[in-house]
Amino acid sequence: MFFSIIIPLYNRPQEIDELLATLCVQTYTQFEVVVIEDGSSLTAKEIVNSYADKLDIKYFFKPNGGQGFARNYGFERAKGDYFVIFDSDCLIPHDYLETVKDYLFDHHLDAYGGPDAAHESFTPVQKAISYGMTSVFTTGGIRGNEKHVGQFHPRSFNMGVSRAVWEKVGGFILTRLGEDIEYSIRIHQHGFKIGLIPGAKVFHKRRTSMFQFYKQIHFFGRARINIYKHFPSELKLVHFFPAVFTLGVIALLVLNVFYPPLAYFGNIFLLVYFMLIFFHSLVLNKSLKVAFLSIISSFIQLTAYGLGFIQDFFKRIVLKKQ
Repeated sequence: MFFSIIIPLYNRPQEIDELLATLCVQTYTQFEVVVIEDGSSLTAKEIVNSYADKLDIKYFFKPNGGQGFARNYGFERAKGDYFVIFDSDCLIPHDYLETVKDYLFDHHLDAYGGPDAAHESFTPVQKAISYGMTSVFTTGGIRGNEKHVGQFHPRSFNMGVSRAVWEKVGGFILTRLGEDIEYSIRIHQHGFKIGLIPGAKVFHKRRTSMFQFYKQIHFFGRARINIYKHFPSELKLVHFFPAVFTLGVIALLVLNVFYPPLAYFGNIFLLVYFMLIFFHSLVLNKSLKVAFLSIISSFIQLTAYGLGFIQDFFKRIVLKKQ
């Protein structure tokens, strides 16, 4: 099996350098790398070319169109049996491709997704953000997990599709706002088999500050409504949970100001919830600082998603604006 690794890139030369370094030590070597610079002003051409003697690598520059269409550009130029999509802010374990190859030979999948985790080199903030996006105490915990409501939808930071999928389904038709979920739904609709490869883990850096993380997750909340506009049946009760949590927090703040006795049980609930997050993160990360920051990242994960969801639910569904 020959893999084509597709990496869209926008103004992140340092990240692609670190990612390509991890690909140089893969135990399975039957792969090429296709880097698509999506209209960057800060290009990585020299960095990518510096790996020409270490990797089978191609570099392309195109006008900015967004990550979904940049991936399509890479698909069109790839020669692999299977296309593997990574975000530029990922680090890849040395046995990743071997794990995927072995799994695909034993279990037929036309498309797959894998989980993400924090690398030991990540900053405390990055580790806390990773916790917020993978914890069982947030809706981030349903990602990278087949055991949740509805179909499994791979996420494009760690996703693979066969050439057969590309030839029959085509590529991304959205470039942002839930483009990977929309693509997964169409793959399902064409009768292809999608599954999780539990061992195909990547280390995903995500954002370097809580403010950047907030903006990203707010965008994800809006993206869920965008998916609903394409596929109404894909809006599940679980997707409303962050919005309900956010409205509950707002109501609790109002009660604490104007009628504190009614806020008593809500305050106790939040305190217990934050304590569970703190000790769970402490066990996983073995760091008091990361455990404390995990409370903040988990709170942001729910409220930022909830606010984005509420914003576009009201605008695009209630007011019916495009």
